[in-house]
Amino acid sequence: MSTNSAQNDTRWANEVFPTDLVVLDLLRKTPSLTTAEMAVAMEVTATAVRQRLNRLMGQGYVERIAAKAGRGRPTHKYRLTTKGERKTGANYADLAMALWDEIRSIEDPDVKQGLIARLAKRLVEMYASQIHGEDAHERIHDLMALFIGRQIPLEYEEDIEGKPVLNVLACPYPDLAEQDRAVCALEKAMFAELVGQNMKLSHCRLDGEGCCTYELTQINSETESV
Repeated sequence: MSTNSAQNDTRWANEVFPTDLVVLDLLRKTPSLTTAEMAVAMEVTATAVRQRLNRLMGQGYVERIAAKAGRGRPTHKYRLTTKGERKTGANYADLAMALWDEIRSIEDPDVKQGLIARLAKRLVEMYASQIHGEDAHERIHDLMALFIGRQIPLEYEEDIEGKPVLNVLACPYPDLAEQDRAVCALEKAMFAELVGQNMKLSHCRLDGEGCCTYELTQINSETESV
């Protein structure tokens, strides 16, 4: 396979550095802070804080506001955007585990599979507005940007026939997948619907592979020409 290095080099464009997470956590505890206040709290220089803030503002997680204090020029403070609040507070692991345990307890296989299919459809509805590509290649790159923004690293490749290959380098649902492979089926159905092509899971981390690999089973010429 030949790796599209240009795409892979930019796949972390929306990734948050570990050092930047400290800023997000700090602003989650205190609604708005100045650069100087953050520098003191984090025990780093104001320059280091500004570098982190510039990255976070560029990614849409933090915004700058003017806070007037008496006479003179207003002081600039920083606060989380709605996107930033979701980034710092999106920890639903325990709830997801509890809900999936309830799904696994369903004895009727048709009912269980039907529910999983509806969950996949609901996820597609949530993500569809962020997938804008006109063909499978472009939609896969939109999908990569979407998941990288959620801390899930994806890698794009092409097979010897030029078909897109999607490598999921870290499982979005590690605890769930270890208990029930139905999660893999859910993810495959969701990817296929968002990309607009049938896909197969050719390699899986649960089988000892280095990553989960999703390949297009075919390129639909009618869909590609839309």
